Amino acid sequence: MTALINMYLRFVHALDYRIAPILMPTLARFLFAAVLGLYYWNSALTKIGPDGAGLFKPSFNAFAQMFPKAAEAVSYDVTQATPFQQAVVLAGTWAEILLPVAIVIGLFTRFAAAGMIGFVVVQSLTDLIGHGALNDPKVLGAWFDMASDGVILDQRALWIVLLLVLVFRGAGPISADRLLMRRFNIY
Repeated sequence: MTALINMYLRFVHALDYRIAPILMPTLARFLFAAVLGLYYWNSALTKIGPDGAGLFKPSFNAFAQMFPKAAEAVSYDVTQATPFQQAVVLAGTWAEILLPVAIVIGLFTRFAAAGMIGFVVVQSLTDLIGHGALNDPKVLGAWFDMASDGVILDQRALWIVLLLVLVFRGAGPISADRLLMRRFNIY
């Protein structure tokens, strides 16, 4: 029995200290790219517009998506957005582009993943409060209800856990972060 327990403990130790540091962050970044990369890329494209002007001045789509009630109140005239709203729209647009790209290439991954967690939380609150999803139980979802199709409580909770892997484990061996560590002899 002792031999069996020792074999199990050696196996667990190898998983924890040899395999997990390589597999988990690499797999998390791959899944982020495969599942959420195009989702965020396409969402960002709706905000910047075909001419890219949304990178430097708030676009109609970005204003309407991020501040739906305020946009409706001013008949969707983005020029009537407050300076705060304009700053949030521009910061949100840039974040939606830069943070996913940083995660996919593994550059400043821990900060990018933490930023994406904040982004997902704000995105979820905007959907719930600004777009009225709080009144739609199908969108909100519920935990421990046998269904896994709720957009907010089910799907986005899983997104956050995926991002937490990157916050706590870093980018993994195939990443720009690893190249930086080698360049500056940090190991």
